[in-house]
Amino acid sequence: MHPFIHLFGLTIPAYGVMLLFAVLTAYLSMVYFSKREGIDRNKLENIFILTFLTAFAGARVFYGIEHHLPLKEFFKVWEGGLDFFGGFIFGVLAVIGGIIFYRLPVWKVLDVAAVSLLLAHSVGRLSCWLAGCCYGKPTTLPIGVIFPPESVAPSGIPLYPTQLMEATGNFIGYLLLFYLYRRKPFDGFIAALYLLWYGIERFLLEFIRGVTPPIPGLGLTWNQLVCLGAVVLGGLILLWGFFLRHRERNGID
Repeated sequence: MHPFIHLFGLTIPAYGVMLLFAVLTAYLSMVYFSKREGIDRNKLENIFILTFLTAFAGARVFYGIEHHLPLKEFFKVWEGGLDFFGGFIFGVLAVIGGIIFYRLPVWKVLDVAAVSLLLAHSVGRLSCWLAGCCYGKPTTLPIGVIFPPESVAPSGIPLYPTQLMEATGNFIGYLLLFYLYRRKPFDGFIAALYLLWYGIERFLLEFIRGVTPPIPGLGLTWNQLVCLGAVVLGGLILLWGFFLRHRERNGID
């Protein structure tokens, strides 16, 4: 709702400020959970930096491709325009690369990454709210919001506040994962729950988002297809984890 912050005569993009807060929350969460898992903090910090840079690039590239951005507009990230799934895919590749390089426990690191990402994503959606990107479809419901003319979102008409809805859903998911973390039955449990939670949440939100058009003849967006894949993968990880736990408890080789 406020694309720019005016401070001491300077005009600062609010999108960038909130994005930095999102990165900070992810870092602090990573430090906290890495201590719980007993993972070398320095190694995780290196992976964190690599992942952030890689994910940021991937998010912008995917957004540029999806929205056919001309080259001169590509670097104007302060106006919004990061594709989450592009960043997610690139980020996962970076994390896996770091795990292999440092020979860290795969599922422990992925659990730390998953819970930290959900918190950072909640904060990051507030940057979308301020810039007006990732806006919802027009609505006549009382929850509709009207963005100012300088926002990325269309102004003058009530829109679903999908940015705030997703931020809220992500934060509730983070609280759930935070609560379950110390109670997880096996490594990889938190990562699986993350895939299920966000996959379902985003799949439903896509129906009222006004940014990504559905695939012709299918009625679903490509984001929803990715969400379905995430839900299936999360379910398979849970089944496999409980299966291995059952075998271990019963002494089955």
